Amino acid sequence: MSQLEDWLALTAIPQVGGVKVSRLLQHGTPTQLRAMSIDQLMSLGLSRSQIALFRVPHQARIDRCLMWAEQNDNTILTLDSPYYPTLLKQIAAAPPVLFVCGQVEYLSAPQLAIVGSRAASIDGRESAYDFAGALVAGNYVVTSGLALGVDGQAHSGALKHGGATLAVLGSGLLQIYPARHRGLAAKIKEQGALVSEFWPDEKPRPQNFPRRNRVISGLSVGVLVIEAAEKSGSLITARYALEQGREVFALPGSIRHPESRGCNALIKSGAKLVETPVDIFEEVGALTECAINSQLSQTLPQGEDQQLPFPALLATVGNEATPVDVVAERSEQPVHEVMMQLLELELLGFVTSVPGGYIKTRRGKS
Repeated sequence: MSQLEDWLALTAIPQVGGVKVSRLLQHGTPTQLRAMSIDQLMSLGLSRSQIALFRVPHQARIDRCLMWAEQNDNTILTLDSPYYPTLLKQIAAAPPVLFVCGQVEYLSAPQLAIVGSRAASIDGRESAYDFAGALVAGNYVVTSGLALGVDGQAHSGALKHGGATLAVLGSGLLQIYPARHRGLAAKIKEQGALVSEFWPDEKPRPQNFPRRNRVISGLSVGVLVIEAAEKSGSLITARYALEQGREVFALPGSIRHPESRGCNALIKSGAKLVETPVDIFEEVGALTECAINSQLSQTLPQGEDQQLPFPALLATVGNEATPVDVVAERSEQPVHEVMMQLLELELLGFVTSVPGGYIKTRRGKS
């Protein structure tokens, strides 16, 4: 089997989620894991039936998946792919495999997520549309979940204003949900990308959507919540964002409107109150073009007189893997700023992302 097939076989093991996959990958690549003995794999927590399916997976399903990847604009990213988004790689139990339909380079661009109620008011829908337009004008990619209401308006606003948008699905990319947004999904594919950690033929299931939400926040520098009930998926996304060290923004609403209670509660608990896009740019505006510019920049000239980028941060990274939160603590900077600086340093060749954090490359050594 190819290395990609090994990755697919690993993700297809029954009852093995992202946390368990992350632990398994600490002991080797999928190819190395498949070469281990039964006793070795059992010592890592796999049962005999799981090992059997890992070693001899349902080949027909894998073949269908590989055929999907051969079609135009379809891509399968694994954790060791150079196109796997760096910010997402840093979250706990990052998806080992991502299925992408569209322009994969947008996954590594600076992103802001907009999420909110499916039953949003007219004001909420208009706010999502307008904020999305303002964010793409600031060179952010707008990321959301393709749901009805706020999500759909955020995607539409980004597209209408000529920007890029990513839709993260709680189903496979051959099972667009909701069906009403198939046309919107087709437009997103042309001006951004559709993303899922679920195999292309996976149907939408309730348990998939919290996993979808953690990917939305994991891809993004920050999350803007526009209208959310007290118990809603949008608040799950906000909670993941906080756990991942992302910025959380919330649009306040009337105390008499049930769909505003979630946002108001977020603000009470420390989320930044947002009235205009300027409120967002004040927090993360300095990062707007950081990754985009660094991707377009030429390799820095070498020499003793060349000034290193972010020298204080670079000094906190050594030859052993240093987690992002440790870098943030040592450099006394917010995690989201550290992430973007590390991304630029990686693109310039000064650090390398590895399991567990970052290491300094030969170029970055003093």
